[in-house]
Amino acid sequence: MRNLVIAEHDNVSVKAATLNTVAAAQKIGGDVHVLILGHNAKAAADSAAKIAGVSKVLLADAPHLEVGLAENVEATVLSIARNYSHILAPATAAGKNVTPRVAAKLDVAQISEITAVNSPDTFERPVYAGNAIVTVQSVDPIKVITVRPTAFDAVSAHGGNAVVERLDASADSGLSQFVGREVTKLDRPELTSAKIVVSGGRGLGSSESFASILEPLADKLNAALGASRAAVDAGYVSNDYQVGQTGKIVAPHLYVAVGISGAIQHLAGMKDSKVIVAINKDEEAPIFSVADYGLVGDLFQIVPELVSSM
Repeated sequence: MRNLVIAEHDNVSVKAATLNTVAAAQKIGGDVHVLILGHNAKAAADSAAKIAGVSKVLLADAPHLEVGLAENVEATVLSIARNYSHILAPATAAGKNVTPRVAAKLDVAQISEITAVNSPDTFERPVYAGNAIVTVQSVDPIKVITVRPTAFDAVSAHGGNAVVERLDASADSGLSQFVGREVTKLDRPELTSAKIVVSGGRGLGSSESFASILEPLADKLNAALGASRAAVDAGYVSNDYQVGQTGKIVAPHLYVAVGISGAIQHLAGMKDSKVIVAINKDEEAPIFSVADYGLVGDLFQIVPELVSSM
């Protein structure tokens, strides 16, 4: 049994979600190979080779793979897919863009966002906004899987000594082309990998309050900033900050929810956090049902007091 992990990377280093996906592959059992598809990506392949538990790194390096267009990535994955019993990718925007195409071409059912491995053919995944867990058994000869990174502890990025093997990239499909990318540059930790997250909701009332109330707290805690869908829809911040079923799934060591009522779709994105602190003036707010610590009161008074006491 051999497992192939499609790595997420920036052509220089492997992103954190790949380490969680390797952890899931190791729970399945058998050899774990990591696939790096990019351009001038030798540094990323060398980085992947150091991941603990990886036995081989495959590097497909070509100009048309540089930005990870799904049509080109899919073709190269398919060229080696039948050598593996399991093909895994992180359940990120990049992973979700590629795996459905691979599964369709292999004529197998994709198993999405697994949170546990029960056996090589049986997995758990959340449904109904995380309110239920379904156990899925697959009899497909090749299992195509996306892995929810927050559900698996990341393996060490160091300690491995895998061999790096060159792989011929499939030809450019010509079906799509890269036009441009607008990247939001943040001075804070990345939301999906941060150990502490401070999130704000509609209770903040404005984008100005979002900045003046939450940013000092996040600065004190060296935390990433998040937001509820209500705050995003109200225009307080961009959707890059959104935490929830339709946003980003996070599971930090500490999650501070400020002025967030706790809609089901938001809880689905953060309820696996290790410690949850909720600040809300409504003591009946659903967020308190998942909070480890709750402060009932005026956030405009409580949060500045917290900041001044640190």
